[in-house]
Amino acid sequence: MRAILKRPADCACFRIAPGDSNYFLLLADPIGDGVPWITVVEIFEPGGRTPPNSHSAAWESFVVLAGEGIAWSDGEAAPIRRGDMLMLHPGSEHVVENTGPGKLYCLTTMIPNEGFAELIRAGTKVTLDADDLAVLA
Repeated sequence: MRAILKRPADCACFRIAPGDSNYFLLLADPIGDGVPWITVVEIFEPGGRTPPNSHSAAWESFVVLAGEGIAWSDGEAAPIRRGDMLMLHPGSEHVVENTGPGKLYCLTTMIPNEGFAELIRAGTKVTLDADDLAVLA
C-alpha cells in the first residue's frame, strides 16, 4: 500500500451545521482514506465550543496546536493551551470551549470513527482563511 501524503490546503473542510462556531479540516477518515479512525484539525472561532457530547465506543484525543480554552469532561474543567493533550475515554461527556481572543486549533483524533466522518462530511464545505493556513503551515 502506498503512503498517503496530505497538506492542509488540499484537505476538505466542513462546518457541521450553519450556526456552529467550529469547523473541521479532514486529515484522515474512513470515507476519504479507508482508515478506521478520523483525524481532523478542529478550529474554534473566538467564544466557540462543542455541544456536550460523548461517544459510546470511541476514544478521542485533542492536541492543542494554537490558542487556549477550557476542556470539560464529566463535569470537571481544565484549562488547555498550546502543547496540551486531552484524552477522553468512551462514554465521557465532554465540551471543548475557546476562551482566548483568537481561534483555538486542536488536532483531534477519534478511534474508532463511530460515525464522526459521516457527520462532518454531511455538513457545509468551508474554506480555510489566511490565518488558518498560517497556523497550519
